[in-house]
Amino acid sequence: MLKVVLLSYTPAPEEIISKAAKLCYSPKNITELEVTPADQKRMVRKMFSLGHHSTLEHAAFTFGIEGISRACSHQLVRHRMASYSQQSQRYVRFDQPFEFVTPDTVRKNRKASAAYRKIMKSLHEAYRAMIEEGIPAEDARYLLPNACTTKLIMTMNARELLHFFNLRLCSRAQKEIRDVAAAMLSQVRKVTPHIFEKAGPTCISYGYCREEAKDCPLYSRLNKKPSTAGL
Repeated sequence: MLKVVLLSYTPAPEEIISKAAKLCYSPKNITELEVTPADQKRMVRKMFSLGHHSTLEHAAFTFGIEGISRACSHQLVRHRMASYSQQSQRYVRFDQPFEFVTPDTVRKNRKASAAYRKIMKSLHEAYRAMIEEGIPAEDARYLLPNACTTKLIMTMNARELLHFFNLRLCSRAQKEIRDVAAAMLSQVRKVTPHIFEKAGPTCISYGYCREEAKDCPLYSRLNKKPSTAGL
């Protein structure tokens, strides 16, 4: 089962981002910079309007993610402006039947679902047989499928998170990673409401469709010309 936890984040993220922005335009010394809560909201919004997003990189967020498939984690690590620590299949042996993710399209199809479960069982039996024959776990793991669940800790700064949400909350993204992104967004909004108030796919954030997905119900309501602000 999917579990996403915001483990830690930069203290007072909107304050530090506002101070970084204010420093760029202020003659004051760093220790003299002060921003009120009202300043933070105003300055964060101003940074977005100016496209001055480098200031967002001063705030980082660390998530613990469990119960996702290896297929999903392979998509996550494509976001290179981030740090990852993932459970190793080389050092962690699966003595019990490994947990696996079943896509909704498979789960809802009785015949496909039965075949899917049967294959997963066979793979674990083959994996256990390898281990019992003395094959190292690092080699037996070649039998483990993309469906096998994993867990990881991931850290991203606010700027990269916004880009991540642009891509992975789009209706064209695979459902599993959309669910991960939605859970992440709901948690960061609680601690940084102004930074992430317009976070989402590009149609929500910028008013255009990155995918040119004319079959999406939102497409007809979007601006035809893409905005480059914030990219």
